[in-house]
Amino acid sequence: MTTSTPHVHPLSRQEQLRAALPVTVDLLTRRRAAEIDSGYIEDYVALHWLEWHGGTLRLTITGRNVCSQLHSGL
Repeated sequence: MTTSTPHVHPLSRQEQLRAALPVTVDLLTRRRAAEIDSGYIEDYVALHWLEWHGGTLRLTITGRNVCSQLHSGL
């Protein structure tokens, strides 16, 4: 008898970023942006989830929508 194990797909980069977004937002809220990995920052900015504003990072409307989707379980 052979047992097949389900194939687990690794998370795509966008899925990784989506999963990490609540922690990122928390760090921004607590003014600890220096603790966010710079690669994540670049990717969030490229996705228009974060933006630079006057030398600080802030969540965009798109980023807020992604957070809302996460909180609602979508």
